[in-house]
Amino acid sequence: MSTLLVRHAALLVTMDDQRREIPDGGLYVQDGFIENIGKTEDLPKSADTILDLDGHILLPGLINTHHHFYQTLTRAVPAAQDANLFHWLKTLYPIWARMTPEDIYISTQTALAELALSGCTTASDHLYLFPNGSRLDDEIEAARQVGLRLHASRGSMSLGESQGGLPPDTVVDTPEQILRDSQRLIEQYHDSQPGAMTRIVLAPCSPFSVTGDLMRESAKMARHYGVHLHTHLAETKDEEVFCLEKFGKRPVAYMQSLDWVGPDVWFAHSVHVNNDEIGVYAQTGCGVAHCPSSNMRLASGIAPLWEWQRAGVRVGLGVDGSASNDSSHMLAEARQALLLARIRAGLLGASLSAEGAPPLLSARQALELATRGGASVLGRQDIGVLANGKCADFIAINLNHLGLAGALADPLAALVFCEPQTVDFNVVQGKFVVRDGELCTIDVPRLVEKHNQASMRLLS
Repeated sequence: MSTLLVRHAALLVTMDDQRREIPDGGLYVQDGFIENIGKTEDLPKSADTILDLDGHILLPGLINTHHHFYQTLTRAVPAAQDANLFHWLKTLYPIWARMTPEDIYISTQTALAELALSGCTTASDHLYLFPNGSRLDDEIEAARQVGLRLHASRGSMSLGESQGGLPPDTVVDTPEQILRDSQRLIEQYHDSQPGAMTRIVLAPCSPFSVTGDLMRESAKMARHYGVHLHTHLAETKDEEVFCLEKFGKRPVAYMQSLDWVGPDVWFAHSVHVNNDEIGVYAQTGCGVAHCPSSNMRLASGIAPLWEWQRAGVRVGLGVDGSASNDSSHMLAEARQALLLARIRAGLLGASLSAEGAPPLLSARQALELATRGGASVLGRQDIGVLANGKCADFIAINLNHLGLAGALADPLAALVFCEPQTVDFNVVQGKFVVRDGELCTIDVPRLVEKHNQASMRLLS
């Protein structure tokens, strides 16, 4: 047994059902799970490891529900800087086709290092192309060294240009290959137990890059093994036109026809959905990964966050790919979600009566998306809140950072309203990933050097 005592946090934010915020708070952890939480005076006095957090705010680790780690290799590519989604993809597909297993490994560690320093403790990644012998195994092994929890999505593309899809034929696989590898990955890596560090997700890429048959067979396999399903959906108007022309249905109706709705499904984006389709999400239990920075970067639109929440849809945050966000910062994404929701509230308020206008999203609601909301979307009962019996996944930020000066009246809200901070501590299952602002598990300067070399090779 190993024990950890965390004490004297200026403010402990639980995000539990009562939304308790505890001054001079702390945690007592045994073997990676929280055994006691409350005011410091009520906790045990000794442990194998003691962490004093005087002057820090302590809160649950943040949860990223949608990412493409490999895209850290192609950030700010000039030809893709001013393109919408379909043109952006067309520009980058040929570059991504040159990736190797080492590129997948390096980019995974780069993205996870960024996420860890920004407060993320659990990340879901969507890897959907496997050129030159690349495998999802490369990502899983890289993530284990960093120390964050990983929901590794076995993505896929089977509908190439020659069959009417968007991706070039060089980056698609056959349905047989995809399903065979999906089964192998589930059986080798998926852990359904509380505290699991690795879970597998089946994630055909999008309606414009896979066949309906592959979607159906992936759903059957996922439900046989009890794993979750994920895909991009209703991200752009182009996708809506594609689905209407090719399938005679809007994207959500198309998913319904493929048995791709339910509490084991979550969609990335869902920007272009109407009220009836939001009702389908709410009634069937589908979740959504809200990716505001990416939607803004690619001019995809503003997602209907208020309508999702009003209908009871489960919503988490996603930083999305680092070539459509160019960043992997979870606190920055929470801030972006708040600001974009307020812009939309203002736009809707101009056309609705005062009674019908949406309220302004609060800082605490934005952080709930990044904690409780993300856990719900990923189907996790063991993370997202700080409470007895939950995983010891937490972050702490020193309130004396320059960017937080003058914000002590409400330090929790300051984490969202003020300049996005990097964390001083990041602990996953009771183990330190970040300590005193430095990543414990990875040599960051060496990683950046290798990552830049790989990126330049791809772009040359």
